[in-house]
Amino acid sequence: MEIILILSALILGFLLVLIAVPPIIRIAKSKHLFEPFEERKIHTKVVPPLGGVAIFIAFTLSAIFATDGLEFTEFKYILAGVILMFFTGLKDDLIIISARKKLIIQIVAVILLISFANIHFTNLHGVLGEYRIGHITGISLSLFAMIVIINAFNLIDGVDGLASGIGTLASLVFGTWFYLTGNYPIAIMAFALVGALAAFFIYNVFGNSNKLFMGDTGSLIIGFLISVMVVSFNELNLTAPEPYRIVGAPAVSFAIIIVPLIDTLRVMTIRIAQRRSPFSPDKNHIHHRLLSLLHSHLKVTSTILAGNLVLIVIALGLNYWQLNVNLQFVIIFLVGLGLSMIPSYILRTKRTKKAYSS
Repeated sequence: MEIILILSALILGFLLVLIAVPPIIRIAKSKHLFEPFEERKIHTKVVPPLGGVAIFIAFTLSAIFATDGLEFTEFKYILAGVILMFFTGLKDDLIIISARKKLIIQIVAVILLISFANIHFTNLHGVLGEYRIGHITGISLSLFAMIVIINAFNLIDGVDGLASGIGTLASLVFGTWFYLTGNYPIAIMAFALVGALAAFFIYNVFGNSNKLFMGDTGSLIIGFLISVMVVSFNELNLTAPEPYRIVGAPAVSFAIIIVPLIDTLRVMTIRIAQRRSPFSPDKNHIHHRLLSLLHSHLKVTSTILAGNLVLIVIALGLNYWQLNVNLQFVIIFLVGLGLSMIPSYILRTKRTKKAYSS
């Protein structure tokens, strides 16, 4: 029965995006709702940035339908947060709002989720030698982690299919684990997002006349939902059945979403080192570097997703060998950081060789 509900959420989410995108594009074109050209943009034509509207509709309807009748009291608060992300992102896509206002709304959404859905960290699984943590510490850490994840997904949306591809991979991994451990309602939620993102990926990567971007509307929703899954994954591992319990849950969840986290850390470090605002736009993202080498959005996205998958496998392997969670974190972080620096190293090498040859 549960697998049928999960598959129905997946299929319905997929079909709703397929159906919703063409009329959304027609409306966008008739009302001239396009993303304006900017010097740092890497696309050569105007494209509607309203894919997040389709993702919102598909995820919301499919998750509500598939969880109907199940005990999932937290979902109404999760959905409230999604709605806040939707309207915030939509306003930013159409009008543009300040980063401060977006951050304030994100904080409000996360605080509402923590307060009413009781979704927050209570245990660090041995990270820095800590296990059970105090209520205030848990809430503060949860707020910080979820805000970071939301904004990391917002920043990674730079080439076709990247944010939706990473979101699909993360939701698929988390959703599968939720299903295996009997946490069916949140598994349904995860697979509803998988279906919606998979269909959007097709339009975003392979679309021509039906091509569109997800905009802030989509990336904020993805980041919010993935942050919920990260916290839930860590908390539910405390009581998960033995065959599926992951002792190093924090390290594994870090590996699952490592691409946006490492990329955000990289670009902000570079900006601060250059005495610029850490929120100032540039082309220092991993996907920008890879695009200079591969010259194809699909190749860039595929390469990054392959690297992400490798890191997830490494994290699960380290957990299988029961390495200390702190050591797992260090290994995953160093491998992820090393992989993220390869494109920049290759580009610098090419420039050096070209300078010597000339």
